[in-house]
Amino acid sequence: MASRTAALAAVALGVLGVGVVARLRWPDTAPALDCAAESVRIRPDGVAICGDGAVPTGAQALALGRPLDLNSATEEELALLPGVGRSLARSLVEAREEQGGFKSWDDVDAVRGVGSAKLQTLRAATALGAPPDAGPVW
Repeated sequence: MASRTAALAAVALGVLGVGVVARLRWPDTAPALDCAAESVRIRPDGVAICGDGAVPTGAQALALGRPLDLNSATEEELALLPGVGRSLARSLVEAREEQGGFKSWDDVDAVRGVGSAKLQTLRAATALGAPPDAGPVW
């Protein structure tokens, strides 16, 4: 019985040790790329690089932590935002087209389906006009 207890204690300490090492090493805070977030480009094969390539848009920009331009994002891109489904995305695009673009967050708040919580989500993930530099992403 004592040998079973000792073996179980050794296994528990091993698992605890692995957990401590994993916690200290992950997540790695070092940047994945050695360039500013606004310099990140996407190669044709979908890999993010510093240098030549396409500017990330839509889901790629969201994955990099960059805001979408609420005045140019497509319905499909808006539907990717947390808490914004197809219906609200469609309402946002329709309201934007009717108004000729959103000029203030009050215009966005007036869209049917946008309440205070959704407005906070939209303000965090989008920008009115060209998105500002989101700063370092990594």
